[in-house]
Amino acid sequence: MARTISEAQIREVVSQVLNNVQSAPEASFDSTQYAGRKFIGIFNDMNDAIAAASEGYKAVRAMSVEEREKIITEIRRLTREEAHIMAKIGVKETGMGRVDHKKAKHILVADKTPGTEDITSFAKTGDNGLTLVEMAPFGVVGSITPSTNPSETVICNSIGMIAAGNGVVFNPHPNAIATSNYAIDLVNRASKAMGGPEILVCSMKKPTLESASIMQSHPAIRLLVCTGGPGVVRAVLSSGKKAIGAGAGNPPVIVDDTADIKKAAKDIIDGCTFDNNLPCIAEKEVFAFRNIADELISNMLKNGAYLIDSAQASRLADIVLVEVTDKKGNKKKTVNRECVGRDAAVILSKIGVQVSGDIRCIICETDFMHPFVQEELMMPILPIVRVDNIDEAIDLAVKAEHGNRHTAHMHSKNVDNLSRFAKAVETTIFVKNAPSYAGIGFGGEGHATFTIAGPTGEGITSARSFTRQRRCVLSENFRII
Repeated sequence: MARTISEAQIREVVSQVLNNVQSAPEASFDSTQYAGRKFIGIFNDMNDAIAAASEGYKAVRAMSVEEREKIITEIRRLTREEAHIMAKIGVKETGMGRVDHKKAKHILVADKTPGTEDITSFAKTGDNGLTLVEMAPFGVVGSITPSTNPSETVICNSIGMIAAGNGVVFNPHPNAIATSNYAIDLVNRASKAMGGPEILVCSMKKPTLESASIMQSHPAIRLLVCTGGPGVVRAVLSSGKKAIGAGAGNPPVIVDDTADIKKAAKDIIDGCTFDNNLPCIAEKEVFAFRNIADELISNMLKNGAYLIDSAQASRLADIVLVEVTDKKGNKKKTVNRECVGRDAAVILSKIGVQVSGDIRCIICETDFMHPFVQEELMMPILPIVRVDNIDEAIDLAVKAEHGNRHTAHMHSKNVDNLSRFAKAVETTIFVKNAPSYAGIGFGGEGHATFTIAGPTGEGITSARSFTRQRRCVLSENFRII
């Protein structure tokens, strides 16, 4: 069980996170309306938002499963219909990612996020009668969402949390308030259209440190779900409440000499550049067998990669990673927010290299200790480290993953090698011979999610993740055999 810390300590951790966030552009983003349509469910005060979410919970709890599913069906329809709008708002507000890829992510969420079918009961009978176990809602869920996949996470979480019978209050990332609140309004419009409450999920006009703290400590909040960086996840896990934490990753890729190198090169570039590397599952560093590395790089160049030399990589590292000093006076490197999720051409221009829009990814050869290998950049920059054999590849890949146990990838036809790496790295997602996004159902089997809870163990979250088990026991009866 998580160690309980004081509210003051929680506030300090969240403050550090928010202080490290570059302010969103002052461009005219209204977090309460879009094109003259006033958003439903947006509040100035977190206490008012929680009160409204509590009423939403009472309403959804009184609904039948069929009625809940009708709301979810309408959320899916509106998400497909308005995917392009949310994608455009997301790129414009945050400055990160690509409109076409964000649109694809919204369609993925609409099509492959489980609904009420994910909530299943089970029974056990024996000489002493019957026991029924049902998956019940927690009540009101407090959810913290990121700037990397803001509206996608809101919609994905809303579908699962509503399917489970919960009400929801969101505290969105400060750099993606308008995008997140558009999605929250969409969910409420769907609810109202299908006869549900006008306000089923809620959010803030301006999420702040104070609103996050109120949400984490409010007695009406029974479950906290956080999708974000390590600092805010740590604060939520230390709140004393039941919490689901979806933290950071640094996914490695191994390519051995049995792989289909041409396909591996394309898959890795496709995965690494999806929404400019913003998904936490995306390929972040490659460990390639020395005897196939040249072939791999050659094929990457045919698939939109641009190779920079070591001197250029050093110059780029000084730009995309900046030095900061924490409150204790310790200096450390952190990602430059102005480069996160930007196009490869934009990043290359910062070192004076001009390329066409066909260039999707910046690749470079580095050693293992290079910051591009060690830091999760969330940019289309891909370091490649040559290794001699599978033992070295696994050893370095596991170290580069930093024990996050989030996601790892491998391209190989050697089942023994695949199995050894999977066992060693212990990640929630392990993708074999495919782009990283196959791991969340995009071109791969299985449902989609943007809340991948490695730290707390729920894994690829879905509706059932937001439920609690309740047991009903009838002694000495209802066993009919």
